[in-house]
Amino acid sequence: ALIDVHKIDLSVELFGQRLEYPILLDPAGGKNCFYPDGENVVARAAAAKRALYITTGGGIQKTRESGQGPVWWQVTTGGEFRNSQSMRAFVKRVESQGCSGICFTTDIMYVSHRERDIRNRLERAWCETGMPARDAQGRLPEAKNPWRVGVYPERPFPTPTWATVSELRSMTRLPVVIKGLMRGEDGALAVEHGASGVIVSNHGARQLDQVGATIEALPEVVQAVAGKIPVLVDGGFRRGTDILKALALGARAVCVARPYLYGLAAFGQPGVERVIELLRTELALNMGLAGVPKLADIDRTLVRIRAASAEVRQRLRQTPWPAG
Repeated sequence: ALIDVHKIDLSVELFGQRLEYPILLDPAGGKNCFYPDGENVVARAAAAKRALYITTGGGIQKTRESGQGPVWWQVTTGGEFRNSQSMRAFVKRVESQGCSGICFTTDIMYVSHRERDIRNRLERAWCETGMPARDAQGRLPEAKNPWRVGVYPERPFPTPTWATVSELRSMTRLPVVIKGLMRGEDGALAVEHGASGVIVSNHGARQLDQVGATIEALPEVVQAVAGKIPVLVDGGFRRGTDILKALALGARAVCVARPYLYGLAAFGQPGVERVIELLRTELALNMGLAGVPKLADIDRTLVRIRAASAEVRQRLRQTPWPAG
């Protein structure tokens, strides 16, 4: 109450980069299903709004040429980590194109059994070519290669481990951010193995069925890393108030994907830009109304958890607020 909030400062520093606001664009595959050349359209929108974009798929060079804003490059558990040689080649490509960070997504060792995609007859090739025009045909035909239907999980090569993180860390001076953590134990291991930061994420709740909410896992991870590295979070953030809650629970920044995909599907680049502006404006407005004119003023006294389990409430009470 009665705090001077005539100027709201949303800026945040991440790994030496000063960002205008703590909202990042998460990696999301299959953007061509939403809009032609979707990956590069989103890159241009992010650059126009000076948002940090975690890109995935397509050519690194083409994406960087589309928008010259801050970009991290996502790598998953696929072929880039097949062996040290493949990993080193990937790092070299990322560094040569001027990317400012690497995001290692760890929660997709296997692709889940996505029943919605099966019902909708999603053809995997559309992720590359885009969906057919709506008036091109009636009911979509049965997908020739449905998304992992009836395929018993198997991998052609070993999955990455924490040793892989250490090896990746030794290959580059770029920030290496581990995405897909949901437990404090893994946060501590990320610190131990040299990660620059972590993203608390459940992959949009599309991988492990009945997985918990990231907002509940966030305090545990924040406590485990003890302020040694930044903790980011994604999963279900749709409004400025959602973002404010995550910041109050210790997140340095929040990543979003579905919101900007909605904008992409509706209006292309202007739609993505509009979503970014809406979230940014809502966060600034809510900070002003809460009496916190800058991010450093936000703490967990802004959040009260009702109807939560006793375990979650107790965890929040015991979690120390990280210094700085």
